[in-house]
Amino acid sequence: MARRIIVIGSGAAGMSAASAARKASSDAQITVFTEDEDIAYSPCAIPWGIEGRSGWDEIVMHTPEFYEKERNIKVVTRTRVESVDGDAKTVTADGQTYPYDALVIATGGRVFVPPVPGADLANVFVVRTVRDGKDIQAALKDVDSVVIGGAGVIGLELAVAIREMGKDVTVIEMMDQVIPRIADKDMADEIQEHLESKGIKFVMKAPIQAVNGDGEVSSVTAAGQEYPCGLMIFATGVRANLDIPKALGLDVGQLNALIAAPTLNAYRRGRLVPDVYVAGDLVQCESAVMPGATMSQLGSTAVRQGLVAGNNAAGGEKKLFGPVASPWVSVIGDKQIAGTGLSLGLASWYGIDTATGSASGLTRARYYPGGKELRVKVIADRTTHRIVGAQIIAGEEATGRIDWLTSAIVNGMTAEDFLMRSENAYCPPTSMVRDVVIAAVEDLCRQL
Repeated sequence: MARRIIVIGSGAAGMSAASAARKASSDAQITVFTEDEDIAYSPCAIPWGIEGRSGWDEIVMHTPEFYEKERNIKVVTRTRVESVDGDAKTVTADGQTYPYDALVIATGGRVFVPPVPGADLANVFVVRTVRDGKDIQAALKDVDSVVIGGAGVIGLELAVAIREMGKDVTVIEMMDQVIPRIADKDMADEIQEHLESKGIKFVMKAPIQAVNGDGEVSSVTAAGQEYPCGLMIFATGVRANLDIPKALGLDVGQLNALIAAPTLNAYRRGRLVPDVYVAGDLVQCESAVMPGATMSQLGSTAVRQGLVAGNNAAGGEKKLFGPVASPWVSVIGDKQIAGTGLSLGLASWYGIDTATGSASGLTRARYYPGGKELRVKVIADRTTHRIVGAQIIAGEEATGRIDWLTSAIVNGMTAEDFLMRSENAYCPPTSMVRDVVIAAVEDLCRQL
């Protein structure tokens, strides 16, 4: 009898799991359930969809019809999984019961909305789905001013997109810097100054206290001050969606996300659950930098986890998901900012005594036209000299450089190892003869 595989969730993790299961098994019966009306898209693209740089149809990579026809995967949209019976191995959705041999839970996360008065007023939004993006885009036509709660990467990308549409934008953040936790303050301040030069206003160290209005938002109160607006967006971070895992009694870790084996099997009371797999934003990962737990709520991580979970659920040759350094990159205005491993704040949380090195230069040879400013910062453990983190601000080409540094971190390289082993390709239109990354690590060695 063909193996019956049910996937709950249609994001990057869920659809990658379904596709991997099909690759591992040509005759498996694969069904995906999702509450969403769209599937196979990246939430990261939503700010550009709102601005109009990308069409909504372009953001959605594939339709349910594509998966049915091309991969023999049944995708059931706009359907909530009401319950899962782990003993009977059944899923109940829309009043019907479906048996499974293997279950992949990829329900992702939910935007955290602070419990403040008025959060349910009209024209108050979160950003998680294509439908959210379309609703925001439609509402923006009738407003002049917008408040964004949260100065993380998504909040800043939204701020730029909406400012480019000619709206007045205020970003309110409870911390003392933008991109908190994953970026250091000196790097974050440079991004904030860049956005302020574009007319975006920032209110820092100001927790949101209330959303005000009579039926529809008219202002937001933060740190005792009122900020008028016709539309408000919460971009205040994502929390793991644990409704189904908790109903199944699956083990939750210290970061309020699921504990998973390297095979991405879930655990229950410390014992591995053989036919239940988890992937995506609801999974607690192992850090590749320091022993311990970390979160990696990135699309790239979700795809990797989905490929492992789906393959293993289908009975393919066992694959493992390893520790993560979680490299990230964002285009914010005219600048790219990227990071990997630990920021100084996270390193402090792990109790690491750090040293930093930095260097500035250009993305191309000085004499070649079009070069953009490039700033690289590298962080090491002062005791072991091991590289534990890095951040980059550049006008272009940040991704390849942060991936380079990620490889160094994952492989446990010291700053001295990096200088001895690293080489960079050189061509005047693409780089300086000695890349700024190497200059930053040289400075790091001097600090050590």
